[in-house]
Amino acid sequence: MSKIPENYLPPKDMWPEYLVPEEFADTPTDLNLADFLVDRHVREGRGDNPAIKFMDKTITYAQLQQQVNKFGNSLKDAGVEPQDRVGIRLVNSPQAVVTVFAIEKVGAIPVPTSPLWSAEEVAFVANDSEMKFFVVNAPLVEQVEKAKPNLKHGTKVIVIGGNPDEVKAAGNMVFEEMLEAGSPDLEPTMLKANDIGIMLYTSGTTGMPKGCVHFVRSAVIEARIVNKYVYKMKPGDVLGGAAPVSFAAGFGTFTLLPFEGGAAISLIPKFSPPDMMDLIQKHKITILTGLPTAYRALMKFPAFKDYDVSSVRLYTSGGDALGAETLKGWQELTGKPIWEGLGGTEMLHLVTSNTMNSEPVPDSIGKPLPGVQVRVIDESGNDCKPNEVGSMILKGASGTLYWKPYTDDERLLKSQKKGVVKGWNQMGDAVFMKEDGNICFVSREDDMIKSSGYRIGPAEVEEALEKHPAIAEAGVVGIPDPDKGQITKAFVVLKEGYEGNDEFFEELKGFLKEHIAVYKLPRAIEYRESLPRTPTGKLLRRHLRPPKK
Repeated sequence: MSKIPENYLPPKDMWPEYLVPEEFADTPTDLNLADFLVDRHVREGRGDNPAIKFMDKTITYAQLQQQVNKFGNSLKDAGVEPQDRVGIRLVNSPQAVVTVFAIEKVGAIPVPTSPLWSAEEVAFVANDSEMKFFVVNAPLVEQVEKAKPNLKHGTKVIVIGGNPDEVKAAGNMVFEEMLEAGSPDLEPTMLKANDIGIMLYTSGTTGMPKGCVHFVRSAVIEARIVNKYVYKMKPGDVLGGAAPVSFAAGFGTFTLLPFEGGAAISLIPKFSPPDMMDLIQKHKITILTGLPTAYRALMKFPAFKDYDVSSVRLYTSGGDALGAETLKGWQELTGKPIWEGLGGTEMLHLVTSNTMNSEPVPDSIGKPLPGVQVRVIDESGNDCKPNEVGSMILKGASGTLYWKPYTDDERLLKSQKKGVVKGWNQMGDAVFMKEDGNICFVSREDDMIKSSGYRIGPAEVEEALEKHPAIAEAGVVGIPDPDKGQITKAFVVLKEGYEGNDEFFEELKGFLKEHIAVYKLPRAIEYRESLPRTPTGKLLRRHLRPPKK
């Protein structure tokens, strides 16, 4: 087994406190993620059940297991050892899922990387994680090729798709040839509870991405909790959505949770309303998950009513504020609500959900999941009163544990010290808790606007802006102001036929006074053709802020 140096993890006194609910204390201490998520279902007689639905193809659990074994054996033959890091830069596809489980089955650690990252970011993460191999889709290989001269640990690239001769001419390995050559029989490499199961990198909002370590047993416990209390997936269910497996949220949602319950996944390489609606109908999706922007796009899709969505029993959302208007509009359109929750890369997946209520509470991210303790504290560390905005801290099955804090990059050690205080994970989310225990998300603390002593959540202002008939999209940030500290600035995309000018801005402020308090009104506005978003549609407010001087 590849030995991970002791100083690649923070000292134990800087670790979060891990909580294991009594009902999940039976989770074994010797584990293999692929064995638990795939092989277990074949052993227990569910080998013929669908595991992956992709376009017109269905792959059963037994077929998935065989492909995992074949690629896993080829990875072993190529030199992958337990606890080695293997990167993935992949679009949603059966090959992506096979790759993840093959890495896990040989006891290695999958490292998802964003398809949006530049060559510099790719090289940083490959070097930081000390990747032995990097599995990449052919259309995404360009930045990896550019990064190659700066790779320090002999990282070898495996390419899915493309021309095999061209792949080999570039010095890379061919996924399809490895899959064909591998033996279909492979025993799982069992890991101990505190061996690393997954490494997820943050989006790099304050410098280069940070690696977040998740132990194998914690990952299984988190999957069991979230599936039991949120998704309730079982054989026969089909989970659909567009979150990429190369992003932290998509990785957990599509390679952990459904397989914990023996369900199937419906994969879509890239979100578009007609393609998503087509797959709901074709694959008979029973659970749909997506960002609020995806639901809003579906609500605007003119042909929505032409599709049969009767198979869907549950809609879930997270990653950004859903808003009461979207919740109401979706319920009117489909007759079913959207159940919102909150999670994070550092926590692996969800920590709160509206499914802990009998029905969704508008503008709420729900209550803590079983085994999760949540507090809302003020700047002095004291518990806030009900409805008072503060900082969210928590303990759960997983937690903030940054990789390689003892590097030349001092921010990592600072991040660990800031991220965990006396065993509590500091989430960086501004929230308030109602008297009934429901938590309301206000903003990422970095996004909070502090103006003349007021704390303004941008999502509330954005939602009000998008109620105006002329506005298609809105983004709101705080910009420096010598008198107020910050003022609220709106970035808007106007619908066709409308013109942005001083007269429009004055009319808009009058409109907004009907929906938000005067102190929250935008004091500046900028008109854009589009707003910066992730591939899944999440607004990137950091790209709207002025650069720091």
